[in-house]
Amino acid sequence: MKLDYIEKGQGETVLLLHSTAAGNKQWRKLIELLSSSYRVLAPNLYGYGDTPSWSQQNPQTLADHVSLLEGILADHFSRPLKINIVGHSFGGSVAMMVAKIHKPKVNKLILIEPNPFYLLSNNKESDGYKESVALCDVIKRNGDKGTWNIAAKYFADYWNGNGSWEKMDSERQDKFVSALKPNYHEWDCVMNETISIEEWKHSLATNTTVLMSEDTVQSIKDINTLFKSKIPEWRYIKYSEGGHMAPLTHAHIINPLIEKVLNSN
Repeated sequence: MKLDYIEKGQGETVLLLHSTAAGNKQWRKLIELLSSSYRVLAPNLYGYGDTPSWSQQNPQTLADHVSLLEGILADHFSRPLKINIVGHSFGGSVAMMVAKIHKPKVNKLILIEPNPFYLLSNNKESDGYKESVALCDVIKRNGDKGTWNIAAKYFADYWNGNGSWEKMDSERQDKFVSALKPNYHEWDCVMNETISIEEWKHSLATNTTVLMSEDTVQSIKDINTLFKSKIPEWRYIKYSEGGHMAPLTHAHIINPLIEKVLNSN
């Protein structure tokens, strides 16, 4: 399996895992910021860039993405320094699994609004869980029918605010539809995982930081509330604006926070 990735800089490794529909290009500014002090690895997950799409018949799992990354991880683990991991949204969920499987080799874990929505299923009446189920259903149903424009509109408006889809010109909409298609399989990862919140607590490093926007969507707020109540040992940082897509739209806020956490003791 060919993995498409960016590598830049030298020093302690920082692995950057992107969000849905973005690809590793979302990290361009952060790569420039960090590469003067760190060795930065920014892979494209299944279906992004030149990394092949998911082609297996079985549902995709977070562990499958860790397997995809094993080539560059093995190269890093031959080095004496531990690795730092930064993940946004779906990339945050993948980052959790990388950090679980390779816990002894992980230094810092930075999660930007991760989306392991299955953890909310113990409270199926919560607004956040209902929102995640509705979004999953829209993606799966319209993906099956090939009506990706409908899925893309719902997805864009949910994460970026009502009217976001209509603000895009036709060329941008077409690109967004194409970029969204890997999300069909990503939902299997974040809705069907079985690792409990207690197991995450004991299998991830206490040196974990969770970043969240004050104006994000309810499903992410509920995930953050769950983490804070069950894993108070982690560090939690809120930023004032930008919503869920702040790493792309408000890099001037997010990137300095990431750099500060990486440079802290």
